[in-house]
Amino acid sequence: MCLITVNEEKCIKCGMCVEECPTRVLKLESTGPKEVNPNACLECGHCVAICPKEAIDNKKSPLAKQSDVEEAQKLSPKEAKNFIQSRRSIRSYKNTPVEREKLIQLVDVAHLAPTASNSQGISYLIIDDKKIIELAVEECVKWFENDATWSKIFAEMIKGYREDKVDTILRNAPSIILTLADDNFYNGRENSMISLSYLELYAPSLELGSCWAGIFEICARSDNSPMYKIFNISEKKKITGAVMVGYPKYSYKRFTDRRPLSFSFYKG
Repeated sequence: MCLITVNEEKCIKCGMCVEECPTRVLKLESTGPKEVNPNACLECGHCVAICPKEAIDNKKSPLAKQSDVEEAQKLSPKEAKNFIQSRRSIRSYKNTPVEREKLIQLVDVAHLAPTASNSQGISYLIIDDKKIIELAVEECVKWFENDATWSKIFAEMIKGYREDKVDTILRNAPSIILTLADDNFYNGRENSMISLSYLELYAPSLELGSCWAGIFEICARSDNSPMYKIFNISEKKKITGAVMVGYPKYSYKRFTDRRPLSFSFYKG
């Protein structure tokens, strides 16, 4: 397999591409880097991205598809912390549909998240049909009612839904986003959690709010979940995560503090 192309005139034989390759695909020789273990390539693109002279190309991560990092504006430490801290779990939404363009932007950023061994393998199911979301809530409540353990744990939630139609499962969100992974994909859940964290951090920049749908996930991620039929999900796929998305009904005026930070440095 010929993955790597090296422009020997541009190559300065610095060896950075070899050193940064996580799976030892490359070896530095007198003429420059040479691929010695192409089947181990993770498609991470580090070799191409790190080259100071644009002397190396990789078929699995082409130079032509990589953008210049210098174009990205860097945040100050304070700006970065404020950006992260501004993420809130939004549980009250306006009765306003989210534009599909924005929903696509969310998953586009989500799929930039790191994954174990660059496995990626996460796909996204966007549901913005209000009636289907309401059906999912109804079936989720039924699922809890028919389970001896969960029916006791969520007794008040079920009562509120049945008596007053209070939705504390998907919070009347106008849209939800599910992550899916192959049934036999061992890192699907972990990769999805990181991916959806990226999505949640990005959402406020689009004036959107989000919240992890933890209660819904209990039902959705179970082996006998009705969600696979409702959302027409293949048997070969597993639901690995879920978030609600919508326009926040209210705005927050202050940052909420956390419990005191607990940390220590290792002392041998």
